[in-house]
Amino acid sequence: MCPFCYIGKRRFEAALSAFEFSDKVSVEWHSFQLDPDIQHGHGKSLYAYLSERKGISLEQSVDMHRHVTEMAKEAGLDYHFDKAVVANSFDAHRLIQLAKTAGKGDEAEERLFHAYFTEGKDVSDHKVLAELGKGIGLTGEQVNVALNDDEYAYKVRQDIDEAAQLGIRGVPFFIFNRKYAVSGAQPEETFLQALRQSFADWEKDNRFQIVSAGGAACTPDGKCD
Repeated sequence: MCPFCYIGKRRFEAALSAFEFSDKVSVEWHSFQLDPDIQHGHGKSLYAYLSERKGISLEQSVDMHRHVTEMAKEAGLDYHFDKAVVANSFDAHRLIQLAKTAGKGDEAEERLFHAYFTEGKDVSDHKVLAELGKGIGLTGEQVNVALNDDEYAYKVRQDIDEAAQLGIRGVPFFIFNRKYAVSGAQPEETFLQALRQSFADWEKDNRFQIVSAGGAACTPDGKCD
C-alpha cells in the first residue's frame, strides 16, 4: 500500500533488465506493514486517512498524492488514489507468503500493487484476495487455507520482526546479498550500481580457487599421475 514501493519495484526491474548478470539474481519479497493498526471497513478516503495520520490539511494530502501520481506516470504506472480503499494489509501479506511457496512471489506483489493503486480493490477482502490468487495460478482452496492458517500469519510476523532487527523503519527497502542496502524508490542507476557491487562481492566470495596443484590425480580418460 506504499506508493513508493510500486515505483521502486519498477525502477529496480529496469535496473535488473540492464544488469549483465541478471540471470544469476533471485528476488525475494518480504512483508512489512506501515500501519498495522488500520481497521477494516473504516470508510475513510485515502486523502482523509493520510490527512489525519500526518496531521496535514485535506488539501495538502490531495496535493501530495497528485505529486506521487506524476512520479508513478514516469515509471509507467497509473495510480487512482481517488478509488483507493484504505484497509489492513496483513491478509494480503499472507497471500504473498503463500505465493512465495509456489515461486510466484513477484507475481503476487505485482497483482496486489495493481489491484490497490490502479483498480481500487479492497486488498483486505478475502473474496478479492481469492480472485487475485486464482489470477496468478493459485487455487481458491490454497488461498483460503493461507488466510486462515497461523503458519502464514507467522511468516508475515517473522518478516516484520526481521525488519525491526535490521533497523528498517520504512519502505521500500532493498537488501543486496545481505550486505548492501538501498532505501527508497531510488533512480535506476542507484539500483544498477548496487547490483554490480553486490554481485562482484558475491562472485569473489563464491569463486572456486585452487590453493595447491601438482599432486597425484586421475582424469576421466583413465590417466593417473
